[in-house]
Amino acid sequence: MMHPHLLFLIVSALVQIPLSAHCLSDNTSQADVNPAAIPAWNGHTPPGTASPAPFTPYFVPEGATSYDSSSPFVYYKGAWADTYSSHFVGGSSRKTTQRGAAFLISFTGTGIEWFGCIGPRHGEALVYVDGRLVNRVDAHAQHKYIQQRLFWKYDLPHRKHTLKVVHAGSRRRKGKHAGKFYLEIDIDAVVVYKGVPPSLPQQRASPAPRYQDHDHGYDQDQELVRQPAAPSSLETWELRQKGTTGVAAMQIAIISSSHAIIIDKVEHNPLTVEHYPAWGALFNLNTYAIKALHMKSNSFCAGGSFLGNGTLINVGGNPVVESHTAPLYFGQTNGTQGVRLFPPCEADDAADCDVSEHPERVRLASPRWYNTVVRIQDGSAMIIGGSRRGGWMNNVTTNNPTLEYYPPKNIHGANGTPIRLQFLVDTLNSNLFPIAFLLPDGRVFIAANRDAMIYDWKKNTDERLPRIPNGVRVTYPMTGTGLLLPLAPENDYAPEVLICGGSTLDDTRPGYELSAKKDLASDQCVRILLTEEGIKRGWQVEKMPEARMMPDAVLLPTGAVVILNGAGSGISGYGNVRDQVGVSNADNPVHTPVLYDPTAPVGKRFLTQGLPESPIPRMYHSVATLTPNGDIMIAGSNPNFDRSEVAYGTEYRVEWLRPPYMNKQRPVIVAAPGTLDFAQRVEVQVNIPESLRNRKLKGEYISLMDFGFVTHAVHANSRLVYLPAELAEDGQTLTVTGPPHGGVYPPGPGWLCVITGDVPSTAMKTMVGDGQGPPVDHGAIESLLKSTKGDQGD
Repeated sequence: MMHPHLLFLIVSALVQIPLSAHCLSDNTSQADVNPAAIPAWNGHTPPGTASPAPFTPYFVPEGATSYDSSSPFVYYKGAWADTYSSHFVGGSSRKTTQRGAAFLISFTGTGIEWFGCIGPRHGEALVYVDGRLVNRVDAHAQHKYIQQRLFWKYDLPHRKHTLKVVHAGSRRRKGKHAGKFYLEIDIDAVVVYKGVPPSLPQQRASPAPRYQDHDHGYDQDQELVRQPAAPSSLETWELRQKGTTGVAAMQIAIISSSHAIIIDKVEHNPLTVEHYPAWGALFNLNTYAIKALHMKSNSFCAGGSFLGNGTLINVGGNPVVESHTAPLYFGQTNGTQGVRLFPPCEADDAADCDVSEHPERVRLASPRWYNTVVRIQDGSAMIIGGSRRGGWMNNVTTNNPTLEYYPPKNIHGANGTPIRLQFLVDTLNSNLFPIAFLLPDGRVFIAANRDAMIYDWKKNTDERLPRIPNGVRVTYPMTGTGLLLPLAPENDYAPEVLICGGSTLDDTRPGYELSAKKDLASDQCVRILLTEEGIKRGWQVEKMPEARMMPDAVLLPTGAVVILNGAGSGISGYGNVRDQVGVSNADNPVHTPVLYDPTAPVGKRFLTQGLPESPIPRMYHSVATLTPNGDIMIAGSNPNFDRSEVAYGTEYRVEWLRPPYMNKQRPVIVAAPGTLDFAQRVEVQVNIPESLRNRKLKGEYISLMDFGFVTHAVHANSRLVYLPAELAEDGQTLTVTGPPHGGVYPPGPGWLCVITGDVPSTAMKTMVGDGQGPPVDHGAIESLLKSTKGDQGD
């Protein structure tokens, strides 16, 4: 049962934010729609300006072209009338109430959007692309709004196309004259996405993003399958392209067997919510449908973790737009101390699942951008480091060399306030998004820059580890990736950490001395066994087949690791260095994944044969995560100030990397307990195919996994623990013993997976521990609230 205080914090009532942009009609005055009269709750500060603009869905990404209603390229049929206002695109909008009236535009590119008004006087339109009816748009709404995206399609082949929109003849629905008069449709503008002609190198510019909305009946993307040209003796991996995220996938976590949560920064994503662009979404893993979330504060470069009761917290983010901030800052609602709560959501349709924020009672003690969040053995979250305000490379003026806890703790005299970590001072400048994992003894491994330590959070002491070899820096903006390798009872769960990629660049050099093209990433992987003997031996050095900056590392249920995404040169971030591609600080995307077997002999651990190459560059703001099905979901890449269509543009397409076991007969978990307490013995009902019955379970174990919270190559809390299991003589009952304590697997959500030979089952969710929330110290909470100010919405 959820703790009553946490239940209070996770109230479901959301504050509805009023919108200021209303659609002009014949009886609407200019004052009614003046954006200056009502401050925009979110906005974008373009270069050379200081005031945010209204945050509406209408936006023209760099590389796209807008045509307003008066453009000579837009052809009209029937009776249309102009309405003039400075609040329309180009100063005017064109409307019709005539059934069968239409507008048409021919264009060359890969996508198109139609923008117009919605409101009580608006009706339905039929949308044709290349002569084929693709959608029926209903612009009827209770209130009036301008610059709304009424139709969008991004998956067209690069050639000439025609968009035609026809008044459907819908009549008034209510009132004295209901049914007597036709409602209107209008056009404010269309935006054309030019995309990349097939003759141009695809490496230099990603194809235009594609988006689908199952709720509105749009065509599903065609599924694209890539298989490598591999020797027949090798098992075949597949890379499938299916689905779009709607918001750029900067952060991702699997929340249930059916859904992933995707979180971005405030920007002009194609998915909208309550008439403004969304920056959070739920993605259905089975149907590929997306549902917008009601995010309020700016979650740009936030961290996240599940708590012991299954609630997901998303913390920190970007500052507010102010006159002294840089042009790339978004959001009038400050996210730097934000705590966004997402309660457990198991419904297949996720209909009632959403994010809530309560800054008046729930906030961080200090501002944090680029922080890492680790779930510890009592089910609470340790929030580590970050920057106090926006920037790129950390420095002494922006550094936040502290940690804090959620819920707040009264520990080491801090009483809910931050606790200083000298390690985060010693590791400047490249120390944002630290790599951190809870160890079985209850301490926390933390790596930043070229250094690493083990932190005892109960004693507030640290043990410094040998420096990462060869001058390689592994945390933002010299971003590498790290994993805690599988924990097994046979060696008493001895922890071993793997860190791959990064850069040897000097983190004291200014950006104008660094190059996106010429400064090469590191091909180094290092691992260290965190026992007394292992620490004495130090780091073991290996070389990846290709150097990578910003890679992702994903644990498979079998214990193997897939390393993917990233760039071969440059550095993380955008708009900071020389030789940028678009504004990307990195270049030379690495398109082919590599498989790493931690149990193989040194020199034989990496495999690239049989793994498919992706056509999509996945660099800054990319993610990858294991799903309950056992495949890897790959999304994101957005090294831009806002949504962009130029080189390395904003990427919404989703890829699915399918290991060979996906095409085999697989064992099945028929039934498993909803909770798995520590050291508890439970029965799991399984069905093992006849073809696998002569094979043993993998070491007579069952995998217990945390898929982690993924952002900026940080796979926080990613974990695989082998649990002892005994198969009954009937071959259908497994007796499984839960993890011995919360150090081996901290209380919270977990995924059980049976492995027969090298073939895993689909994972089934369970709650590890007693399912209760983490301990709540009301005195520490009150101390935090008294000593801090809620900066959201002030």
